Amino acid sequence: MVAPSLTEASEMFRQAPARHIRVDDGDVAYRRVGHGPDVLFVHGWPVSGATFRHLLPHLADHVTCHVLDLPGFGSSRVRPGARPTVDGHITAVRQVVDALGLDSYAVVGHDSGGLIARHAVVGDPRLRALGLIDTEQPQGLTWRFQLFLLAGRLAGFGAALAWVLGQPRLRSNPLVLGGAFHDPALLEGDFDEFFLRPLRDQKVRRDAAIEVLRSFERRHVHALAGIHQQLTIPVQLVWGEDDQFFPVARAAGMVDTFADAQLAIVPEARLFSHEERPAEVAEALLPLLRRAQ
Repeated sequence: MVAPSLTEASEMFRQAPARHIRVDDGDVAYRRVGHGPDVLFVHGWPVSGATFRHLLPHLADHVTCHVLDLPGFGSSRVRPGARPTVDGHITAVRQVVDALGLDSYAVVGHDSGGLIARHAVVGDPRLRALGLIDTEQPQGLTWRFQLFLLAGRLAGFGAALAWVLGQPRLRSNPLVLGGAFHDPALLEGDFDEFFLRPLRDQKVRRDAAIEVLRSFERRHVHALAGIHQQLTIPVQLVWGEDDQFFPVARAAGMVDTFADAQLAIVPEARLFSHEERPAEVAEALLPLLRRAQ
């Protein structure tokens, strides 16, 4: 099997997934590409598995990539009456691993997907390695992150979010979404197609994203220190050098909270380092993922 090109990887997320996996909150969209050791990819908020489209071409010749859309995002389906939450996503990841029958696997999580993954897989003897890309840190939340959480709890946030996402100049402001990329122009094109446009134009997607945001609690972050102590498998941290949401200095401070961890810093990259510099991120992850068997 030959690794997909970026065009082919992107097209995979434009098509319906080959399979949905039933979990408590609905049906997780599931896509698989590549060969080799099994690696589960967990996306963050408010994107979907398509955020890994740039990374897959660099990995699929070496590992089997199992890519999810968590309930409420991408091509997933939410069960009628269910409310997608962070805790529900944690449960969903566990249920997906069981449904896939993986007996040895690694996990790569980005942003809140890294937090969800750590909560979901801690204590699982099948876990062989963990890759974390620009994600929550046990030192706590930055003022920028806390401000965003507060805004999400305000009445009318959904309508305001939809309006802002429809204003390219405004959304690229460093205090809005521009700070997520070293090059704010990357907010346009396929990032807009896969993530911003659905939030702007599809109320059901926007409402689900807001439900998840509002379910985020400080306890999820405070628990990370204890979780790190329990994770004895090798961990690779990969960080955008200029990440404004999860500062690289705090990432460096995370290394010693694990039994076996290393940090790779990606220059000219921020929160979405795997989208800005996929080759560099893949190079940092592959030594770990290849031996995850």
